[in-house]
Amino acid sequence: MTRSLFVALLLGIGPVLCFAQTVPYNEKKIYKDKFDNAVPVLNVATFHMGFTSDASSTNFDEHDRKNQEEIKKVAKLLAAFKPTIIVIEDLPANDSARLADFLDYCNNPAKKYKDPDERELLAYEVGRLSHAKKIYGVDFREGYDYNIGGKISNPADKTTVSQYWSLLDYNEKKNPEEGIPFYDLFKLNNHPQYLESLININADLLTYISTKGKSEGADEAAKFYHRNLVMFSNLNQIQVTSTDRIFILMGGTHTAFFQDFLKRSPKFNLVNVFDYLK
Repeated sequence: MTRSLFVALLLGIGPVLCFAQTVPYNEKKIYKDKFDNAVPVLNVATFHMGFTSDASSTNFDEHDRKNQEEIKKVAKLLAAFKPTIIVIEDLPANDSARLADFLDYCNNPAKKYKDPDERELLAYEVGRLSHAKKIYGVDFREGYDYNIGGKISNPADKTTVSQYWSLLDYNEKKNPEEGIPFYDLFKLNNHPQYLESLININADLLTYISTKGKSEGADEAAKFYHRNLVMFSNLNQIQVTSTDRIFILMGGTHTAFFQDFLKRSPKFNLVNVFDYLK
């Protein structure tokens, strides 16, 4: 190849390469949005493995030995994150008793619980394997009427809710929660689209329920938003250092809300759970 041909090709290709490497303005990172010492957080969703007062629950035998073995396998994967602080769905008022129970489990991992749930079965084991010494609850109880739709006789929007439930049925048939291995179920529970659907089901869908000039559904949804905001406020009251690493285990809807809060927080660095759930 002659030098002139090489130069011509280079000049012809150059603009194409520059164009291909151009990043759209809306995708450019123009702000620094995290502190230099932002604390890594692994925010993990789970179904409730024991009794739950939630409107929906997953059929799961927490006493079954095979199920407990599967939980321990997942705990080992998640413990590779090496958290120093464990955060669970429990009231902060229970922290002292919970810490004593957790440390007792760490010293006696064969300890049996009469009615174990995801906290004793999974969060404790992640903490034990990672040698964490701190555990905190961030829950806040606040009721709301998620069945308010049945109490409104003439809603302004008569179609969106029923259409969404049909869409949900379609998605659940394609991604069944029943009859699949525990590990597959756990991954499904942490899929971003699954988490987003939980916010719709538990809160945002209520904003389509109202009568003309009112906001009955939104008023109820606001209570659930408030509950999760207070839970995040509780997280922010935990004393942390730049060397800490936080593992959070909660029901999926709370996890979904925390995903948004943590992404925007300058204080925390949200870690991708699928870095550990291969």
